[in-house]
Amino acid sequence: MTEQPIKTQEVEEKKRKKYWLIVLLLAALLAGGTYYYFLTRSTPMQVVSGDYLPDVKDAQKMSDKELKAAEQEVVDASKFNMVIKSQAVFESGESTGSLYIQNPVVNGYPINVVIHLDETDEEVYNSGAMSPGFEISGAKLDKILAMGDYPATATFNIYDPETNEKRGQVQAGIAIQINS
Repeated sequence: MTEQPIKTQEVEEKKRKKYWLIVLLLAALLAGGTYYYFLTRSTPMQVVSGDYLPDVKDAQKMSDKELKAAEQEVVDASKFNMVIKSQAVFESGESTGSLYIQNPVVNGYPINVVIHLDETDEEVYNSGAMSPGFEISGAKLDKILAMGDYPATATFNIYDPETNEKRGQVQAGIAIQINS
């Protein structure tokens, strides 16, 4: 009968050794995994780039009447109103046409409007910088177009008034008509 307690002790000692062996293995795996994580973790590279507001080109100050009407509205920094006439008519590809773009005072953001032809994605007009309260009521295209109708897209690039860095953009369709 003395053999039974000795065997039970031996079995329990083997169990304890197995338990501590498993604990040590788990600790080693945890330490190795932590070391590997921190060794292979890469720091992301910060890329600094951005578009800046172009120089003024065709924009002119809105009339006093329009300015006073706009001053009645509160500037809402989270909203942007784009104003563009949906059709621009030109007598010839070289003439000044009825291109109308406005940056209402209520926007509070300077903009730049770029017009691309839908078919070729070719830039045909760039407004230059337009501060709030300025408008374009007629302009020449930057590229001479032949007689015809051209579906195009006007992209309003919106800039931060403090840093002049690009903050976003919105687009609108516009039809360009060249009569001769």
